[in-house]
Amino acid sequence: MSRVRGVALLALALSFGILAACGGGTPATRGAEPGMRLLTEPQYRRIIADIFGEQITIGGTFDPLVRTNGLLTVGSSDAHITPAGLEQLDRMARSIAAQVTSEENRDFLIPCAPADALSPDPQCARLFFRDTGRLLYRRPLSKDELDAAVAVADAATTELGSFHEGLAAGLAGMLISPSFLFVIEEVEPDPDREGAVRLDAYAKAARLSFFLWGTSPDDELLRVAESGELHAPRMMKKQVDRLLDSPRLEQGLRLFFDDMLNFENIARLEKDAIIYPAFSTAVANDAREQTLRTMMDVVLRQDGDYRDVFTTRKTFLSGPLGRIYRVPVSRPDGGWMEYEFPEGDPRVGIATHISFTALHSHAGRSSPTLRGKAIREILLCQRVPDPPGTVDFSKFNDPQSPAHTARERLTVHSIEPACAGCHKLTDPVGLGMEHIDGAGQLRTSEEGYPIDATGELDGFDFKDVAGIGPALRENPAAPACLVNRLYSYATARTPVRNERKYLKHLEHRFEDDGFKVRALLREIALGEAMYAVRQPAARTAAVNGSPRGKS
Repeated sequence: MSRVRGVALLALALSFGILAACGGGTPATRGAEPGMRLLTEPQYRRIIADIFGEQITIGGTFDPLVRTNGLLTVGSSDAHITPAGLEQLDRMARSIAAQVTSEENRDFLIPCAPADALSPDPQCARLFFRDTGRLLYRRPLSKDELDAAVAVADAATTELGSFHEGLAAGLAGMLISPSFLFVIEEVEPDPDREGAVRLDAYAKAARLSFFLWGTSPDDELLRVAESGELHAPRMMKKQVDRLLDSPRLEQGLRLFFDDMLNFENIARLEKDAIIYPAFSTAVANDAREQTLRTMMDVVLRQDGDYRDVFTTRKTFLSGPLGRIYRVPVSRPDGGWMEYEFPEGDPRVGIATHISFTALHSHAGRSSPTLRGKAIREILLCQRVPDPPGTVDFSKFNDPQSPAHTARERLTVHSIEPACAGCHKLTDPVGLGMEHIDGAGQLRTSEEGYPIDATGELDGFDFKDVAGIGPALRENPAAPACLVNRLYSYATARTPVRNERKYLKHLEHRFEDDGFKVRALLREIALGEAMYAVRQPAARTAAVNGSPRGKS
């Protein structure tokens, strides 16, 4: 590592420590403090693709986030970047910058050509950093920021003898800047409320774009923010409707549901190859895509009732999935096909998909407890306490036990006082899903013994796994959970106490609108509550810097 780069990374590490330490705040009577959060890895990847193109490859991974209120996006407000994570981000930044300025991409990603490809060209570099930096930082660059980027590029060009390598050095610096990696919300005096503050137009634009598109604001939204018009209700309505009508809405909804359903864990999903030979990495990856495609079809393309995701028999299958579902999938292009499980088939809704049943199981067997916990926490927003550290699992896992099925084995925990309370929440619903094994395959017996797959969810009894979908669809907690998660996702924080009435209002509007997700998105995006903030605590100079977009 060069001395200059080492010093720069040390300074960035100090900045990241400051930023991570001063996020959050105590809820007040109107909204909460303006937020400051790290981009999630999916958001990071989406932004790079949107600004530079899908051809840019991104290696490496982010430090893991802690899920808060069911979402990694909310947990990002308390994120800390480790030294190893910072090194990873630096490698990713340099790789992306090298691809952007490569011969294959420079002609359409760089708006000018240098007068001499071997020498600095401050004018061309300034033009590139001005336009690109505005999209990366979600606001115009200050004069000092722009001058600094040009200076880095000029110095690197002189040292390396290549204008484009110098440009890459300046771009890499932008990509590891807190102004890019952190969504830092600024406020300004509210002209309609003496002594109060409001989000500035750029912060409003960022909240709106990340909520609906899962990415940074585009050029038009930034221009409206720059003019100040975004504060006008008429213009906000126009921009909300534009974003809702855009094809990018699907990418935004996919990112939300991917977060809500804990699908980042699918990348680490492994199964015992001896017990489940049909399961593979391709199955796991396609299972994630199957559920997202199914949900997009119901809530977006059909603009249907959200609750139908729990009962639809229509889905999409690939070749690898066909082997688990035992459905012949043969397309010349090896792609996806629409499929509808026939009447009488127990595959009803997303809770019977591989993405749910295999994800919430063990490597070599199913788990009624994990599945019941997932139903409660992910789909119904109900908290299931963690098991006490003194739980003895030896009886449940005893190979000499006369118990042959999961229902018989779980009897051990149901009679233990320390376990019974939680298992009463999870097992009645999870045991009703036992006709699906740990890899997501249908079965009627375990170890040669017939499976009793009767189940119950909040007073709704069902006789087998086909009943879990209707039980979820009729449970009022399911749409209420979506409202909570969407609002939390929009504001990147857990709702505060004084927002309970507003959440109830959203639940009623959601029901009145036929549980249409698009209508709910619009209701949230146009509501004052999504942008409400209170006066923030003092921030450090390292965070504030110079005024946004000003020299």
